[in-house]
Amino acid sequence: MVLTGETYFQALEPKPYISTGVPFVDACKHHAIETFGAHRIYIIVSKSISATKNFTALKDTLGERVVGARYGIRQHVPWPDVLEVAADLRDLSADLIVTLGAGSLTDGAKVASWAAANGAFTVDALDELRTKTNARPCTIPTINIPTSLSAGEYNPMAGATDWRNHRKGSFKHLSMVAELVILDPALTVSTPQRVWLSSGMRSVDHCVEGLCSAVFRPGEGGTVDTAKAEKFFMDGLLRLLPGLLATKARPEDIEARRSEMLGALDAMRGLLQGVTVGASHGIGHQLGPLGVGHGETSCVMLPSVLKWNREHGDAWVEERQKRVLDAFWGDGTVADVLRRRGLKREIATAGELVRAFVEELGMPTSLTDVGVGKERLDQVAENSMASPHIPNNPVRISGVDQIKEILELALGG
Repeated sequence: MVLTGETYFQALEPKPYISTGVPFVDACKHHAIETFGAHRIYIIVSKSISATKNFTALKDTLGERVVGARYGIRQHVPWPDVLEVAADLRDLSADLIVTLGAGSLTDGAKVASWAAANGAFTVDALDELRTKTNARPCTIPTINIPTSLSAGEYNPMAGATDWRNHRKGSFKHLSMVAELVILDPALTVSTPQRVWLSSGMRSVDHCVEGLCSAVFRPGEGGTVDTAKAEKFFMDGLLRLLPGLLATKARPEDIEARRSEMLGALDAMRGLLQGVTVGASHGIGHQLGPLGVGHGETSCVMLPSVLKWNREHGDAWVEERQKRVLDAFWGDGTVADVLRRRGLKREIATAGELVRAFVEELGMPTSLTDVGVGKERLDQVAENSMASPHIPNNPVRISGVDQIKEILELALGG
């Protein structure tokens, strides 16, 4: 049953569904009770939101059905945090997970739910779960209420960091995706602007690396519906780019926020056609354990990866990057910003456009800006080579020296 004023639709097959158009508290209560029949709800909430009236309203509305709450999961999802949540789910016999907050909470809930379903309550068991071929699916349904544009709620994959070696790895199972995602743009007005804009750049990164993906090379796409994927990426950029500029200028612009949230969904719809991403994601994941914010890794790395790929790639690589140029120049507001920054459509490269856009948002543009110095490049390069995204970069990367070349480009002042 749908609430009055609610828009409710299936975003992906087989899940999640989307609820939007009504306040998140009303939607969450309705679906927790009517859709999932939940009696033992476990909430994972960011520490900042836990101190707000939004969390108080959610907790009061759900009432005695709330059996526990987790206040915060650290950035890049350390394994100890995952194991603590998994133990809570077991000990409290939770029958529904609700997340209220941004990307780390979403990934943490995914991995913890999967760990609990498989009895993985130790570091060794969690390590084994990553490559287990007969793992059981998640058994506890999840409602995500996102407050950023990272869009991890649509992805059957989650990143979490092994604190023994500070290496971020992936966990993947189709059952990890939430059953329901509640999009309430009014809720996101309180999200710190730096978090909102940088997470938006993460979704831009999904679209850009998606458009440049090796699956678009003739003969490489396999069963991927490349035309469908490309449309999702282009639609995503045409929502995200002007939306980010609008919320930078007018943080209370609810319709711009709604457009950005749908753009982030478009980005994930494109990737989930089977499209691979490359070095921006592969390197970016390894910057997280060094203290770089999730979205900020895209701000810093994407321009340099695009530049390196263009310099070392063939005509096909340049042709794919032209699709990125088409998206950026295709919106009048974005094009005005680029021209004001001295760029010309006839000669500007994709890397230059992305960097100028990041600068316009006031986000960091170099490793130096985010506190990563030259002395850390060897470690980052070594860890990046273990990423599953590096072999999928549209220009072949065969060793750490090439990763270091990209990192040198991103080092800045």
